[in-house]
Amino acid sequence: MEFGTFHSAHVPRQEGEEAQRALEHVRLMDEVACAETADRAGFKYAWMTEHHFLEEYSHLSASEVFAGFVGARTKNIHVSTGIWNVTPPVNHPARVAERVAMMDHLTEGRFEFGVGRGSSSTEFQGFGIPDGETTRSMHDEALREILRMMRCERYSYEGEHFSMPDRLVLPKPYTRPHPPLWIACGSPSTFEKAGRLGVGALCFTLGPPAQLAPLVETYKKAIRNCEPIGGYVNDNVACVSRLICDEDGGKARDVACEIGSAYYQSLVFRWLDSFPHPAGIPTWPELIPEPTLETIQEQIDVGLLIAGSPDDCAAGVQKYVDIGCDQLIFGVLNNTMTRAEAVRSLEAFGKHVIPRFDEDPVHTTTRQREAQCGS
Repeated sequence: MEFGTFHSAHVPRQEGEEAQRALEHVRLMDEVACAETADRAGFKYAWMTEHHFLEEYSHLSASEVFAGFVGARTKNIHVSTGIWNVTPPVNHPARVAERVAMMDHLTEGRFEFGVGRGSSSTEFQGFGIPDGETTRSMHDEALREILRMMRCERYSYEGEHFSMPDRLVLPKPYTRPHPPLWIACGSPSTFEKAGRLGVGALCFTLGPPAQLAPLVETYKKAIRNCEPIGGYVNDNVACVSRLICDEDGGKARDVACEIGSAYYQSLVFRWLDSFPHPAGIPTWPELIPEPTLETIQEQIDVGLLIAGSPDDCAAGVQKYVDIGCDQLIFGVLNNTMTRAEAVRSLEAFGKHVIPRFDEDPVHTTTRQREAQCGS
């Protein structure tokens, strides 16, 4: 099992424009500090989302800039996109191919390329895309062509959603043949698709490990007979959870009750309207109630939240190991946790928990690529 952090720049609403702008800056720099801490603490991946127009939920719009900044301030962690939206109206495929290669060069092979088609009508309609189904065909066409741009000396294309005259897309990736590929997954069909294409699955489905197990199984079954879209197979499932680790487990549980995590979940269902809306979840502006110590413990018991002492957190991680998950990603600041609390949590987890599950200094994605393609 490997571990990563998830960065989205959640910025809770403040009274007054000046206070809002000040907090926006603070939270962006908090995210950078968490990535630096994770790098020192033994986490292997830092995942950066890309969202547009989603007030409070995520202010990380220019994630290619954020990723470059983090890459320059870290040494070992792989700077990863979770995800870049590759639909042409949002990001032209040639610009995506250029950014991937540039990030790959400047981090000297520490870049991982996760893609998706967006999960909010507020976003895709803001870029003139009429509906979610259109984003599906845009995404599939763009990903295929981005990989062609990385391989071909000369490139031209006449397609359904974009076209290009004969051009040389530069630079070419530092990593041969290209950085590891990942696709955002939420439904059984997307897990099957990721496996069939031979790319890693970034699992953004909400639920405890027991509910995710069939999705992981679907992926692992499909990847055994995959037809890789890229130059090699990235056999990896990464699941997203939350982390609050403290040597004092009671203190960690108290923090979990005080950081507005339910408000953030309410924002998920406010903005990400492609996600299924579970029964019992209130409709915005009604809010999901904040947790009590009792409900926090219930979340810990089923693995929905990794929280408590290092032993508590290790028990939660084991639930993901048992379902075949390969990487666990933590959204550390998807709440109002302070930078100091987040850093303390990452350091405690890195010191006491990561060594129990990950003793290999080499990233699995690197090991798989080298085994299939040579170093």
